Amino acid sequence: MAIDVPPGGTRGARSAPSGLVGRMLMGAARRFHRLTGSKMDGRPLLYLTTVGAKSGQPRTAVVLPFGDGDDAWLIVASKGGAASNPAWLHNIAAHPDQIEIEVEGRRTAVTARTLTGEERAAAWQRITTERPAFAEYETKTDRQIPVVRLTAR
Repeated sequence: MAIDVPPGGTRGARSAPSGLVGRMLMGAARRFHRLTGSKMDGRPLLYLTTVGAKSGQPRTAVVLPFGDGDDAWLIVASKGGAASNPAWLHNIAAHPDQIEIEVEGRRTAVTARTLTGEERAAAWQRITTERPAFAEYETKTDRQIPVVRLTAR
């Protein structure tokens, strides 16, 4: 499985804080989501646990998944339209054999693959139809926003 980390853009939306502050905010968001049923607008959230590319420490991000068949999900490395890619994308590229997800209380190890070409275009069309905010993110940056397919091992 290949994880392609495209170069960052030259413009984009302001991104959330990183480092210790970002980890604290993400931790608070995870606790809030778990208290409210791990859903956003009625849709289940996906907890993506990776190993930090630089730190080697476990890192968990909350992302909105799009089901893609049995035991497969699409996730979007949008970072809200920021010029840079989210850290979790670098983490899965650095440690592709150490990715775990949790969806609706079920934990599973997964493999990841960045979609390209027509496959990405079709997935992007579906994602932006279901969640128009992702199309807005695309207008904020000049980088192509990666779409990653996660498949249960």
